[in-house]
Amino acid sequence: MTPAQAMDAVAASADGEYGILLQRGATQIGYYRPRGEDRQAPHDEDEIYIVHRGNGAFMLGGERLPFAAGDVFFVPAGTVHRFVDFSDDFAAWVVFCGAADDDASR
Repeated sequence: MTPAQAMDAVAASADGEYGILLQRGATQIGYYRPRGEDRQAPHDEDEIYIVHRGNGAFMLGGERLPFAAGDVFFVPAGTVHRFVDFSDDFAAWVVFCGAADDDASR
């Protein structure tokens, strides 16, 4: 998967912000490129964000964490989170892995 393929997936997506590059079982790899505001809601799966480019802050629960390219965030299923005050070039790889009810098997 390349950044060019990721941007193509975003451009072809229904919302123009999140493109799916791989879906296999409970695992999904995507690319997130929001414009101006991150409007996402908590998800039923755990998530890993790998910041590809840009900077800003990441709200995880009630904590505000600064970020820059190369940073990685883990978000447990059901946790309120969003990117805020991010630069115009912000984009991140996203990995969804497992459902909230899978916790007992980890």
